[in-house]
Amino acid sequence: MKTYSATPKDIDRRWYIVDAEGMVLGRLASEVAKIIRGKHKPMYTPHMDTGDFVIVINASKVQVTGRKAEQKTYFSHTGYMGHEKHTPFATMLAKHPERIIEKAVYGMLPKTTLGRQVLRRKLRVFAGAEHPHVAQNPAKLTFSSAEASK
Repeated sequence: MKTYSATPKDIDRRWYIVDAEGMVLGRLASEVAKIIRGKHKPMYTPHMDTGDFVIVINASKVQVTGRKAEQKTYFSHTGYMGHEKHTPFATMLAKHPERIIEKAVYGMLPKTTLGRQVLRRKLRVFAGAEHPHVAQNPAKLTFSSAEASK
């Protein structure tokens, strides 16, 4: 037996669209991370970008469970000593709903150059229902009902 390793000519990239309305943030992010990384394909190769493109719409209508809506904060640092910024979930949802999904997906990708490259190139997030990628003819992607209902 020989180990299969995908080559660039073997990779078939597709476009998918995901509606985030009513979906739980973490479950959505884990599925999106799996698709942009390429782990859903039998030809998955860890050191190569074999993933597909994902468009996430209605990012402003994503949900969180428990008390995360009141307790969750997003951390950033200005670069100066003691200048930490903590942005509450509600503020981030009102101002930049795209960043919520981007940060959740980033947390589920490897912290390597390949992980950053996959996130930057393969993920498109929009707060509303409209997106400019109609020409790619994306396929609608739905996840299993057990994951979506929680």
